[in-house]
Amino acid sequence: MTLLLALVLLPIVGSVVVALLRGNTGAAKWAALGFSLAELVIAVAAWFAYDPAGPRLQLTSSIPWIPSFDINLSFGVDGIALVMIVVIAVLTPLVLGYSWGERLPEGRTHGGFFSLLLLEQALTVAVFAATDVFLFYVLFEIMLIPMYFLIGGYGGENRTYAAVKFFLYSFLGGLIMLASAIGAYSYSAQVTGEGTFDWAKLVPILSDAPVNVQIWLFLGFFVAFAIKAPLIPFHTWLPDAAQQAPIGVAVIVVGVLDKVGTFGFLRYSLPLTPQASQQLAPLVLVLAVIGVLYGSLQAFGQTDLKRFVAYVSIAHFGFIAMGIFAFTSQAQVGSASYMVNHSVATGMLILVIGMVIARGGSTCIADYGGMAKVTPLLAGSLLIAGLSTLSLPGTNSFVSEFLVLVGSFATRPVYATLATIGMVLAAVYVLRLYQRTMQGPVRGDALLGTAGGPGAVTDPNREGAHRLRFADLGAREVAVLAPLIVLIVGLGVYPKPVLDVINPSVAATMSEVGVTDPVTSQGGN
Repeated sequence: MTLLLALVLLPIVGSVVVALLRGNTGAAKWAALGFSLAELVIAVAAWFAYDPAGPRLQLTSSIPWIPSFDINLSFGVDGIALVMIVVIAVLTPLVLGYSWGERLPEGRTHGGFFSLLLLEQALTVAVFAATDVFLFYVLFEIMLIPMYFLIGGYGGENRTYAAVKFFLYSFLGGLIMLASAIGAYSYSAQVTGEGTFDWAKLVPILSDAPVNVQIWLFLGFFVAFAIKAPLIPFHTWLPDAAQQAPIGVAVIVVGVLDKVGTFGFLRYSLPLTPQASQQLAPLVLVLAVIGVLYGSLQAFGQTDLKRFVAYVSIAHFGFIAMGIFAFTSQAQVGSASYMVNHSVATGMLILVIGMVIARGGSTCIADYGGMAKVTPLLAGSLLIAGLSTLSLPGTNSFVSEFLVLVGSFATRPVYATLATIGMVLAAVYVLRLYQRTMQGPVRGDALLGTAGGPGAVTDPNREGAHRLRFADLGAREVAVLAPLIVLIVGLGVYPKPVLDVINPSVAATMSEVGVTDPVTSQGGN
């Protein structure tokens, strides 16, 4: 059994075991955590087994599935897929740790919740590792099912609406992608006499297809990936899903699930339809820049903490898409690393916001103020996550955003210049949020009124004031946030380990698209 098969199968086994233990909450929790940590160990082993100087796809395995259509259960990773799989392996135990004592809707158990989280992890890993286009489509759709139940069964007051909207958007996009996958199979059958869904076989066949054929195939893949990413105007499902999902689920949705879309651009859209990708790049770039500016302005005006994070992510996905379709190695390396760094920074931001909400019992920004005076560790954690979100030099996100902008300016100076406005707006909306919730005098209904949550206790020294003193971070919360802080600082100071893994895959993508890097051709990089 290869490492990739183990990475796919282990969480599935864990999901079944945890589901069987759901009547014993303690055993179910510890079993889920044990399986997630074992998955992390295997992911680290896969990291060290991967050779950046080796073939494009490594750790490969293939099991015949539907031989008459050359459909196989084929898995393999390039550097971009590998780093995302490792990110999933890192985030999952942290999400479980955060959700350990979370209050669930009546009738729901932690065993069921954790079981669905492990199943979602398995399907997400499989999506990134799939090298058969039909298998990728099947997993792209199936991964919606556990997420639908996680949002619809464990979310907020309007969870059913958010879950249905999330499912329908992504499912429709997947059906459109299926049309392109079938088109790719049919074209390969016309050219070679035998159709195939194998990604490695399709790349040389489709790259020589007429431009009009490539354009139709590109559009089918693009709609599916643009919805998943999400890009403007396919974004409306994300704020609702992020607002209604439990905090741990929101981390997976915003930090991992969305990356399937941007990964799809790099793995499928560009190599399979290179000419169409170049011809339609201006359209994608316009949507990307609109996303950067629109997401930033919406984030600035938000009154809800969870919707704030959703719009911040929409802005960041605009940067990622711009870097991909700028067609320079620097910009694409920046986008691929941004996928990793966004998962880390935004994952931490969501977790910290969840800790605030758990204490205050409200998602309204106006219900908080002056928290740094009573929860200095929590305030410091929010500041670190916020500084990474606004891409402060020395944090992990800065490296990615800098590479995207520098690389994009080489070929698309107008779009890159407009996108820099998003950097300025990011500093404004992040610091404004921190100032409103953490700085100044203690204020807001969550601290002074009746919005207190389970983590708050009345201060007996302020009789009649009804002031609520929040407990600062506990040991479990510190253990959840500490690894993310280490990654934010570590990758900000020394991003080389991630960049070294990503670079060869980006170089291979550039070669498949047939684009000459203008930076390299001028004698520098």
